[in-house]
Amino acid sequence: LTTSFRPGDRFFDHYDLVTLEHPDYYPDGRDLGENYTYTSWLMSPCAASGKLDCNDCHTPSGRMRFIKEKSNNACMPCHAKRVKNPTAHTHHQAGSPGNECIGCHMPTTDFARMARTDHSMLPPAPSATLRYRSPNACIICHTDKDAKWADRWVRKWRTRDYQKPVLSRAGLIDAARKQDWSRLSEMLRFITRKKNNEVYKTSLIRLLRSCDNDQKWPAIIKTLRDPSPLVRASAVEALAEHINADTLDDLLRMTEDDHRLVRVRSASTLAGVPRDLLSEYSRGKLQDATDEFMAAMQSRPDDWASHYNMGNYYASRREYGKAVTSFETASRLEPRAVPPLVNASLAYNAMGQNATAERSLRKALESDPESVAANLNLGLLLGEQGRVEEAEKALRTVMKSDPKNATAAYNLCVLIARDRLDEALGYCQQARELRPRDPKYGFTLAFYLNQTGDVDRAVRILNEVIRQEPAFKDAYMLLAELYRKQGDEERAKAIYQRALSLKSISDRVQE
Repeated sequence: LTTSFRPGDRFFDHYDLVTLEHPDYYPDGRDLGENYTYTSWLMSPCAASGKLDCNDCHTPSGRMRFIKEKSNNACMPCHAKRVKNPTAHTHHQAGSPGNECIGCHMPTTDFARMARTDHSMLPPAPSATLRYRSPNACIICHTDKDAKWADRWVRKWRTRDYQKPVLSRAGLIDAARKQDWSRLSEMLRFITRKKNNEVYKTSLIRLLRSCDNDQKWPAIIKTLRDPSPLVRASAVEALAEHINADTLDDLLRMTEDDHRLVRVRSASTLAGVPRDLLSEYSRGKLQDATDEFMAAMQSRPDDWASHYNMGNYYASRREYGKAVTSFETASRLEPRAVPPLVNASLAYNAMGQNATAERSLRKALESDPESVAANLNLGLLLGEQGRVEEAEKALRTVMKSDPKNATAAYNLCVLIARDRLDEALGYCQQARELRPRDPKYGFTLAFYLNQTGDVDRAVRILNEVIRQEPAFKDAYMLLAELYRKQGDEERAKAIYQRALSLKSISDRVQE
């Protein structure tokens, strides 16, 4: 966010932070790649206590303050009982690596010929190794043993199952990464409990952006009041897809948050809100936050992501010319980056420049032929132009890379329904199963089922659509038509009357 961090400043006034939404971490939080230490640090109960900082263990030059027989002294202030008799706690011989606190709580792993130490300080969790293949200190040291062996020993030594909460939160992260929303209620409970760790909460909020279940919104709104600025900022970003009369005041309040990160994210989220809808006071606060956002995007002019984010900001404001300029700058700085090219194509499309939009997507596919975003948008663009075979090829590539892509499945259905209705029904059914609460998918499935003669099933689906989305008027019209087709005039009449009672039904439809 800035290039002006000074020792003693608050981290989240100057930086954001990648968390476990990124696949460079194992689901339990262990480091898989080369990541900034602060993420692991924030998962540490010792750090959360407020009684530990870098200088307790390190000298200003980065060396360890305590080595060899004194290595456990760093933990003495809070864990004196265990430090004075370490073998009782570690079950390892005095003088062995396993009898050092950092041996079990801060194991060293290697990445790209670089040794890194786990700063989460969490105890070994062999059960997580069994489930997610994440590293644990036991078999890092005992290389001739496996995780099952280690798991038996830690369960023998510790009657309290300290691994259970590790597996529980890792399971939520893993399910969210896989877009398995069968545990959605657990995820929502987790993010709203203040005592839960901020890294795991932030990770889930960010991963929930791919969940289309509206049940998530009350929980995400609640996290706007979380003590952690990292959590609050992630909630503000998530609510970019849910700005309405109920959330606008909450989001405007975040422009006055105590931390710059939250203010900057609120400015980005509120970019598309017309300023004339706001009070003079709110306009002023939003402008202040927007100025901070602009400054943040300009703090690293050599970073392609800054220009990409600026492009997204302008696109939200429908300033498509400025958006394209920012996206193209991002592409010049990093020609291999796909997102700027994809979003540039959307801006070109909004300006009616479809040929340029297509060229941008084709260029993105040169960098990544399997890109879901590039192929999906190319398929939609070509479909609009009636280039059915090319569009179908692009959408099938999406389904191969991302079988859970409901948008691709739905549009494939519509593309091929005229010639291959049975196959189209399969894709439409898939889209509906992936997004059961989207009324468009249920309606379309019923529409094509009617064409096959399966009127009874079409009627059942339309009734489900109306029950879930009572304001979806197209479902009423088709359902009434199908009742009439079945000769049930009374039910058809009742459906028309229900439709007429809806305020959302336009005068033209009522006539």
